[in-house]
Amino acid sequence: MKQIGFIGLGTMGAPMASNLLRGGFQVTVYNRTAAKCEPLVAEGALSASTPQDAAEGKDVIMTMISNDDSIREVFYGQGGILEALKPGAVIIDSSTISPGLVREIAAAVEERGGKFLDAPVTGSKPAAVEGTLVFMVGGSAEVIEEHRDIFDSMGRLLLHMGDNGSGAVAKLAHNAMVGIHNVALAEGFSIAVKSGVPADKFLELVQNGSAGSKQTELKGRKIIENDFSNQFSLALMLKDLKLASSLSDSTGVPSPMLGLAKSMFQAGYTQGYGDEDLSAVVKCYEEWIGQKIGAGQE
Repeated sequence: MKQIGFIGLGTMGAPMASNLLRGGFQVTVYNRTAAKCEPLVAEGALSASTPQDAAEGKDVIMTMISNDDSIREVFYGQGGILEALKPGAVIIDSSTISPGLVREIAAAVEERGGKFLDAPVTGSKPAAVEGTLVFMVGGSAEVIEEHRDIFDSMGRLLLHMGDNGSGAVAKLAHNAMVGIHNVALAEGFSIAVKSGVPADKFLELVQNGSAGSKQTELKGRKIIENDFSNQFSLALMLKDLKLASSLSDSTGVPSPMLGLAKSMFQAGYTQGYGDEDLSAVVKCYEEWIGQKIGAGQE
């Protein structure tokens, strides 16, 4: 049985670790807020007091951390992963972080005899719970195949994007589109609703027309029902858009739509919507038009 250390039990990490337990793996969990380990311990996980303890002696260490600074602390800080890495161990990082940091950590892991896969995901909380995430993975194809059983326990699709860093690049490009699509949906709703078109009828049109998108399917009803319970937070989307913007700057790729989406999510964050679902960016438009998108809907 593969022994897995799982570090980071947030909105995505906790259900991912739970699915690994259901898949029959032995899992040791760590989270900075220790109370988040308790539900997983009740499911059969072991609990660690530091990232180092979670990584000690493990075949595979998975990380699902919110940002670059936090991932640096988990790997390089006192009691960090790199202090405990055994030769041959594999690290699978599903965080969304900068490609440069991915390559830096991958090199540090390899220097210590380990192997590294950058494997961010898409699907948000519902897919994490259902075990239907999509993984975009950078690293060795051979290592991926050795641990496909782990990915299969948490997701429905694995796409090998190339060398280390390519998974991170793909995720940032993907989430740039997610942010843009959310702003487009909010703007389309606003134009229609302000002019008297019922929001539910407009949503039905978009879902069946050429303007449809996955974000329309996932967020359209949430917007109409004023349900901004968090599946993937506005604050994390803003973080990803900032990383994507830095990537586009470094590669010289013009990204005007990304810039506009980033500004809209920054406005939403400034208004205090950071802990709500990313679809809460529509609240900025609702302020501008002076009404709720779903007002008057049955």
